[in-house]
Amino acid sequence: MPKMKTNRAAAKRFKMTGTGRIRRSKCGANHFMGNKGARQLRRLRKNDMVHPSFEKRIGQLFPYGLP
Repeated sequence: MPKMKTNRAAAKRFKMTGTGRIRRSKCGANHFMGNKGARQLRRLRKNDMVHPSFEKRIGQLFPYGLP
């Protein structure tokens, strides 16, 4: 049987933490940055966690575990 393929779009967007949670970046940090305040830009720099209800669905995109 051939190897299963990892979803490459998901592999570029998600990473796993040391405790096994799935990490993602926040949206809204690509353009129109001049219209946003300093506090909002500072918060957008930080990573966020995937909600536990979505972790199983994202895990299905990685047949051999997250990279």
